[in-house]
Amino acid sequence: MAQPELMDFDKALEMFEPVVGFEVHVELSTATKMFSDAPNPAAMDDAQIAPNTCITPLCLGLPGSLPVVNKTAVEYSISLGLALGCDIASVSRFARKNYYYPDLAKNYQISQYDEPIAFEGSVSVELDDGTLVDVPIERAHMEEDAGKLTHVGGATGRIQGAEYSLVDYNRAGVPLVEIVTKPIEGSEHRAGELGRAYVSTIRDMVRSLGISHARMERGNLRCDANVSLRPRGEKAYGTRTETKNVNSFRSIERAVRYEIQRQAHILASGGTITQETRHWHEDTGVTSPGRPKSDADDYRYFPEPDLLPVEATEELVESLRAKLPEQPVELRRRLRTEWAFSDVDFQAIVNAGLLGEMQETVALGVSATAARKWWMGELSRLANDRGVEPGSIASAKDVKALQTLVDDGRLNDKLAREVLGAMVEGEGAPEDIVAARGLEVVSDDGALLAAIDEALAAQPDVLGKIREGKTQAAGAIIGAVMKAMRGQADAARVQALVIERAQAGS
Repeated sequence: MAQPELMDFDKALEMFEPVVGFEVHVELSTATKMFSDAPNPAAMDDAQIAPNTCITPLCLGLPGSLPVVNKTAVEYSISLGLALGCDIASVSRFARKNYYYPDLAKNYQISQYDEPIAFEGSVSVELDDGTLVDVPIERAHMEEDAGKLTHVGGATGRIQGAEYSLVDYNRAGVPLVEIVTKPIEGSEHRAGELGRAYVSTIRDMVRSLGISHARMERGNLRCDANVSLRPRGEKAYGTRTETKNVNSFRSIERAVRYEIQRQAHILASGGTITQETRHWHEDTGVTSPGRPKSDADDYRYFPEPDLLPVEATEELVESLRAKLPEQPVELRRRLRTEWAFSDVDFQAIVNAGLLGEMQETVALGVSATAARKWWMGELSRLANDRGVEPGSIASAKDVKALQTLVDDGRLNDKLAREVLGAMVEGEGAPEDIVAARGLEVVSDDGALLAAIDEALAAQPDVLGKIREGKTQAAGAIIGAVMKAMRGQADAARVQALVIERAQAGS
């Protein structure tokens, strides 16, 4: 694929004003799907689900199958609408969105059109330097997800060049809420950063509400980024592109910046922008054309004839409002203070999408410092090696179990990292791995003293140096003992015993 020419980012912003918008799809973690009693894979572990096992006749679009609205999904949607600062419609309706979805068997999607469940809201988003930006929300509407296609035989995993495609209907009918912002003006050079921060805020919000696992790597949370440019001084919006299903915070920022640079070059060269969807390529950092973007009229929306309107009573709305958690901005500021992290360290946690994991771990009794060490250190490294998110390879309970072994003196940091690696590889819980591998720290002073005496025999001058006040000389003995005991000695205890040996002979 030929690389399009790009304009320098700063030059692009001298000539054009970016207008951005974001459509975020949130898969709800209800027990069953939006319109059937099929199990909802968004509430399960994807790795354990065989294709086409979470299905009913409705998921397959079979004749005579009729939809029934999931009450819990409606309540989750109202809660999200309230958290977004939206008005909640007392009556909302479902509509049929007619479009050929090869992975949605009935060839239309049940969604909401002109009567969404929630509308006219605003979300406060905090940028990296603490600047607060209010993002205007146009609507949040309920709909069902489509299935999943796997293209086989091509080099890229896309349909182009594939020999055939496999369809998995497990995801078809999963409850979704689509959150649509209004056009956002004035973000300028921070447009990409704003997109990243906004989606991160939505992720924190739905997790704190308990309505979605919000794992971007699993597709529980997906973002479509809309970008258009207009010449400085003009009022009319430019033609927008919609970069589909960007699945990481960093990629959202990169995709927005890329589209600004790509469109600026085209416009400055006298060209025109095609209104279309675009695909983001994580490996190359570019977007490529998808399909011409349809307008609402092209989808031939009409009221869903098999579903009654959804009525949200005032009593229901107020009962859900009373249960709302802290807003993400307030929560982050409180946690930053409670955990006593620097702004840089705390922002790194937010940017990594690990605030929820950190919060859960600290709630289990792990210190914030220890939780940060594991999530931002070893777990992030292991996850990066596998191309997944840290939250997909470990849980807060896993970190708690591991840190308890460290706090109890049964593991040192080196052994704990070995246990963590084994846990990620599927060898079991930390306690089981310690027992199976015999990794527990040696706490028997007799065994430690025997190893110390052997090391001192090889380096007899060390005791004299310690007696002269050069306590750092004990490091050579500690290293030798740790090597002899395969890292299973307590370094602090070894040091204390070496110094005791020196003092006893003085």
